[in-house]
Amino acid sequence: MKTDIQIAQETVMEPIGKVAARLGITDDELELYGKYKAKFTDELMDRVKEGPDGKLILVTAINPTPAGEGKTTVTVGLGEAFGKLGEKAVIALREPSLGPCFGIKGGAAGGGYAQVVPMEDLNLHFTGDFHAITSANNLLAALLDNSIQQGNPLDIDTNQVVWKRCEDMNDRALRNVVIGLGAKADGVVREDHFCITVASEVMAILCLAEDMEDLKKRLARIIVAYNHAGEPVTAEDLHAVGAMAALLKDAIRPNLIQTIEHTPAIVHGGPFANIAHGCNSVRATKTALKLADYVVTEAGFGADLGAEKFLDIKCRLAGLKPDAIVLVATVRALKYNGGVARTDLGNENLEALEKGIVNLEKHIENLQKYQVPIVVTLNRFVSDTEAELAFVKKFCEDRGCSFALAEVWEKGGEGGIELAKKVIETIETKPSAYRPLYPDELSIKEKIETVAKEIYGADGVDFSAAALKAIQKIEALGMREFPVCMAKTQYSLSDDQTKLGRPTGFRVNIREVYVSAGAGFVVALAGAIMTMPGLPKTPAANAIDVVDGKIVGLF
Repeated sequence: MKTDIQIAQETVMEPIGKVAARLGITDDELELYGKYKAKFTDELMDRVKEGPDGKLILVTAINPTPAGEGKTTVTVGLGEAFGKLGEKAVIALREPSLGPCFGIKGGAAGGGYAQVVPMEDLNLHFTGDFHAITSANNLLAALLDNSIQQGNPLDIDTNQVVWKRCEDMNDRALRNVVIGLGAKADGVVREDHFCITVASEVMAILCLAEDMEDLKKRLARIIVAYNHAGEPVTAEDLHAVGAMAALLKDAIRPNLIQTIEHTPAIVHGGPFANIAHGCNSVRATKTALKLADYVVTEAGFGADLGAEKFLDIKCRLAGLKPDAIVLVATVRALKYNGGVARTDLGNENLEALEKGIVNLEKHIENLQKYQVPIVVTLNRFVSDTEAELAFVKKFCEDRGCSFALAEVWEKGGEGGIELAKKVIETIETKPSAYRPLYPDELSIKEKIETVAKEIYGADGVDFSAAALKAIQKIEALGMREFPVCMAKTQYSLSDDQTKLGRPTGFRVNIREVYVSAGAGFVVALAGAIMTMPGLPKTPAANAIDVVDGKIVGLF
């Protein structure tokens, strides 16, 4: 059996101008990055701004397991299937982070015959957006420490510096560091921290900004520290906004590549859904809606994280309204939730399937609260039996959801036609009445409690004293109406990754709360979640190499 990277490397790609032409884009409206990658020009985005919108389809999934779900694979395959049906479609994805590529999760290009290409470029440096975001983030950090060194004119309290440096790599040793050691000219000694680039507020701002003017306004609002009077010090106070914007001038423009079947793919931005808001950029999504009749996008990890943030943060802040939601599961993952060992997942086990399907059930119930029609799809594996497939189909239809199988890994767009037809039928017969889970007027504490109880199924929330104090300060600064961005393990509905299925009788522990004033949301850290991941005992990097001029081992 061919690996994903072998399939990708054997693909005969079309020149990106030819792919763009399917969306009515001219060569003059692209900035080329070689033959197969391009960025949209501002002229293109201005030209299409006033046109009608296509239909917006969100792809999400159950909680991830070692058995695999294939959310990105289904997203890509569904876009290819629309193409097979003669529909004008585009997919809108996030850019992968180097951390997972060299860690444990791998890349984010899809799989099998439902991939975006060039796969190696996308999973590695791509068009340099992450480098630009990292540089802008760290420029702000350098300006902050320089201001402290140069007489501290803003009276910054070095014990209340909240801005972290970042890099796009899993490096646990940088979570907590001491900087400024050495001679007096080497800076002021203080504790500092790193997060991974995808967790940087600069990433969130780039993904939520409507244009360059909006980007600069958001950058200006970033709170980097507090002074000795307890007042916020911002990026604007440090005169950092113009230089940060210069570094982000190209990165703010969406990227265009293609799937294996040449379906256009707009790929832009890359926040993780467990520690950030987990959606591709607003600019990419809104431009896609002007260019195509159907836009298929995804939100990271399980629906309790990515979909919740897509619906409660991105849609709320950007004025988007999804027309349908595709919820991805696999028989294998459901049996894993039912207690089956990974080595035994290929055996039929209806008892375990019935036990584990409660995870899918909870995600269905959660998504129905947003009043957007749902299509459940099973990403089919060879080992799935007819009895298992029939059980899941009936389970979903009994709960008011449409259902379709997806065989896109093996068959590409052809294997997604049943799903594409079901999505079209659902959109045409079940109008969306999207609404967010909670109103702006709730307090920050109430919003966190609403997500924990309504989405995770918690009995309640326990806040640390530091978290409560932070909430009080954030609300005093006039940011009570911000939505909340929950940072939580992706592996469980709870904040304990060992609790599979549909856990009950638990409480969510919020240990830290901080505001991303430029992005426009409040972050709440639950349980032991970290904003700088670590590498596993055997990193994926160990198997990656270049042989005869080709990259191998990347997945």
